[in-house]
Amino acid sequence: MQKRIGLTLVSMVLLLTVQAQQKLNFPEVDKTSYEFYTQGKWKELIDYSKEAHRQDIHFFYLQARTGIAYFNLKKYRTASEWFLKAWEHDQSFEWLQEYLYYSLLWGDRIAEASKIAGNFYPDIQKKIGFSNNQITRVGLEAGYSSNPDFKTLIEAPHGHQAGVGEDYGEAFYLKNHYFESFDLSHRISPRISLNHNLTHVGLNQEQRVDWGSKNTFPIKINQFQYFINPHFVLGRKLNVSPSVSVIWGSQDIFLGGFTGNSIKRFYASSNRFSDFVFSTSVWSHFGNFSPGAEINLANISNNNFTQLSGWLTIYPFSNQNFYFTPRVYFKNSVEKSFSFNTFGISGGMQLGPVHFYGQYLNGEMVNFIESGGYLVSNFSGTSEQKFSGSLYFPMGKKHQLVLRYINQDVTETYRVYNNLIESNSVNYSFVKHTLTGGISWNL
Repeated sequence: MQKRIGLTLVSMVLLLTVQAQQKLNFPEVDKTSYEFYTQGKWKELIDYSKEAHRQDIHFFYLQARTGIAYFNLKKYRTASEWFLKAWEHDQSFEWLQEYLYYSLLWGDRIAEASKIAGNFYPDIQKKIGFSNNQITRVGLEAGYSSNPDFKTLIEAPHGHQAGVGEDYGEAFYLKNHYFESFDLSHRISPRISLNHNLTHVGLNQEQRVDWGSKNTFPIKINQFQYFINPHFVLGRKLNVSPSVSVIWGSQDIFLGGFTGNSIKRFYASSNRFSDFVFSTSVWSHFGNFSPGAEINLANISNNNFTQLSGWLTIYPFSNQNFYFTPRVYFKNSVEKSFSFNTFGISGGMQLGPVHFYGQYLNGEMVNFIESGGYLVSNFSGTSEQKFSGSLYFPMGKKHQLVLRYINQDVTETYRVYNNLIESNSVNYSFVKHTLTGGISWNL
């Protein structure tokens, strides 16, 4: 009995081996793949397509059916690669145009979807809501940031710790700040889109001056930032995105001096500032991976520097249901050439209709640049850690609500001056909490 079972198993293995070694042909592949397609057997169709591909059998309908199989399994990034292969063979089918567009769009390849949609039939362009020249997005967002340690800090004995004595000691304690932001995106052509942002930041501080006695003054900083960012695709999938950020504003501070009869006095002084950041990002797509790199040339607080970064976005499920991006930053300084500066990891996941996006940064973040020059840390202080989380809620077909929370540690310095030369200092730290909310119209 055991011998008979053994012979049966050997026969089955031999039969499977012979079948696996059978040479497929075009009529058979066309017929079998069509049967899997009509029966909705997507996994079987994918496995069969892989074997046909291994045997160097390629044709339009096999590529399109394989793309549809991946699409129905919500593996949009993989599906788009098969649809692009089919597109190279024949661009005349309306159904292929629609499948290709949505697989690129839902696979986080938005710019490529826009570029290729410029070649679609007018009826399909109308159906998917595509126009060569149009406003694509308008957004409004506002936020408020607080320092829960403010009262503790303004009462802290920093002057005593720094040994101020009869010298001049000074610190600026963050109380809170708020911002309002306006976004506008529009398409110049199927290949080129342009993003604009205008942001105002109002920052409130308490200036402390220890000069014989303790003196405090409320300080206000008003800052504006204009950000412009074209985005285009070179070739089939090389994304290029330069940007320029121009930042300007004013700060009123109080300075100490002497009257004509050598009596100490304080007077208000207005300080105007301007910063500039030029960035260029490039990235591409290879299956479920998207590597990229960025260079930033900046002048912030009268300090010229260059910041480089590289990243790799990974889509384990070939869609936006879950993805993550490790990223490393390098920066030069007056003291040293390029060296490691910061490590970051970000990612997102789909939670029903809600999309969550989070980010963690760790490093020496002073005059630090994120997101292609869009987020710039140009206020005083150094940060070592930053956490942020965003929730995106769809509201109808075209509106989206976003709520964000940001937690960031900040280290600033109480400085002591003797004859206008810094003679000593002491650092103090606090955690800044930021809540923001916004709404966008995707047109």
